[in-house]
Amino acid sequence: MSKDYGKLAIGIIAAWFVFALSASAAHIFNQNAAAPPIALGLAVLIPIVVFWIWFKASAGFREFALSLDPRVLTIVQSWRIAGFAFVVLYVYGILPGIFANPAGWGDIAIGLTAPWVAMKLAEPGHRKGFIVWNALGILDLIVAVTTGTTSRLMHPHGLAADAMTVLPLSIVPTFLVPLFAILHIIAIAQARRWREVEGARNRQHVPASAT
Repeated sequence: MSKDYGKLAIGIIAAWFVFALSASAAHIFNQNAAAPPIALGLAVLIPIVVFWIWFKASAGFREFALSLDPRVLTIVQSWRIAGFAFVVLYVYGILPGIFANPAGWGDIAIGLTAPWVAMKLAEPGHRKGFIVWNALGILDLIVAVTTGTTSRLMHPHGLAADAMTVLPLSIVPTFLVPLFAILHIIAIAQARRWREVEGARNRQHVPASAT
């Protein structure tokens, strides 16, 4: 059953990537400067919502997700060090600083710390620290999406994050951002289960020690 869900998940991720790439190539996410980026926002939110509904509704899929190695889920976040590109694009006047600086430096911080977190915190003994780090990772993504989609509204006559709606940068919000968010959600769910497992073990030890 776990292998079946694994193959299904890989297939869905592959199809999702192809869709994001094809839709970007077809300029579906391009926007009028005065219009809100509705298509881009839906591309970010829909995969997360679909995952969450599936995760809550299917016990089999939920068990598969929770069985994944938290260290692997964490180390994947190392790719976010590529957020340095946002800072570079800001320097060259391609992306607005209101988006590029918090999104870029936030991603760099998560990407740089991911290997250490995977080695030191991805275990029950460091559950709280692991949850905090993952929560910060989600917060970084929320800030990036919010500032990216509202940059034109906040600075009507300034530089907007329109470059994020076309290839190759459009792959970031339409594929990578929701994928990283889902990995964070799974990791937090795993850490919450560690507390439940630890509590069950403690309850089992009480009668034994009492006798």
